[in-house]
Amino acid sequence: MTALLIIHIFITLAMIGVILMQRSEGGGLGMGGGASSSMFSARGTSNLLTRVTAVLAALFMGNCLLMGIISKHHVKETTSILAPIPDQKK
Repeated sequence: MTALLIIHIFITLAMIGVILMQRSEGGGLGMGGGASSSMFSARGTSNLLTRVTAVLAALFMGNCLLMGIISKHHVKETTSILAPIPDQKK
């Protein structure tokens, strides 16, 4: 489970980095963009980053499901936080 959590962190950081590297098309919040920025954009780079983002998102969701399934099968007996503490004798 620890290995999956570490992989999950790396996928998350990679996805954040790839998303931040993408150039804005000017549609979000009406800021920036416009004709001048879209005229000089490189579509090849944009398509590559979009595909990498989609692959990382699929890996992220798959890893989430896998960790959920594994943790469901490794659940220990649940106890109430209101239950009395057992006596600990030394």
